[in-house]
Amino acid sequence: MNGVALGARFSLATNRLAYCGPSDAEPSLYGVITATGPAEPARRALSRFEALMPYLEAIARVHNRDPFDREVVEAYWLGNALLDSVPRSAFVALLEALGGRGLPRSIVRRLIERLPEGAIPHHLFHVAYVGVGAVTGHVETTLANMEVCRPAGAEIVARRGDRLTVRHPALTERGGRYAFGPEVEESVAFDPRVLPETPVGASVALHWHWPALLLSNGQRDDLRRYSERALAAANEARSGGPTAVSPGAPGGKGG
Repeated sequence: MNGVALGARFSLATNRLAYCGPSDAEPSLYGVITATGPAEPARRALSRFEALMPYLEAIARVHNRDPFDREVVEAYWLGNALLDSVPRSAFVALLEALGGRGLPRSIVRRLIERLPEGAIPHHLFHVAYVGVGAVTGHVETTLANMEVCRPAGAEIVARRGDRLTVRHPALTERGGRYAFGPEVEESVAFDPRVLPETPVGASVALHWHWPALLLSNGQRDDLRRYSERALAAANEARSGGPTAVSPGAPGGKGG
């Protein structure tokens, strides 16, 4: 799976909901996911997603890679070692780029002033720090929307027809700080052309109730680890000092 196909998996659900990206993107995204269409139209469509590209470009620039390099895309959506060496200056440039894509300049200035030392260009940090829908204005930033917008690792506990029952820790807010709380179960529809294998006990990544990707053990662990770091950084910005994320973990099986 190349980086364009990986990115399309996480972007398809929000495009279908008309939350982000061009209105005509769905066919090209679905085509590259299911290997029934070429990558280039999907890449062009993803490049027009308002908040996505500044993050991919920031990670890619630091590591001298293409923004749609598979590991770059994986770093943003799941987390990997590429996030460990993104300097503060790159994040400042990222926030300024979001200002050119719809994020109000007053918010850009405030986010730069409060940018915590632990900031990482991961989607959950965007959700918790910049805010769901802050760039496009299409979605309200609420805890419920943050929960479904974050890439969540979930364990498959049952399958029936075209639906999966999955279990994962829920995002909570306690005393003004975000945490991963008790596990919840939910039933989600899945597309067998996107996920041909969905064994009970496996982990999937959810985005807006959409099972986007079957996770390897390493990806599951990385998603847990970098999600914890993203929340810790967001909490640091809220409190003005370092903090830990507790209790629980956001990573599906074993979490």
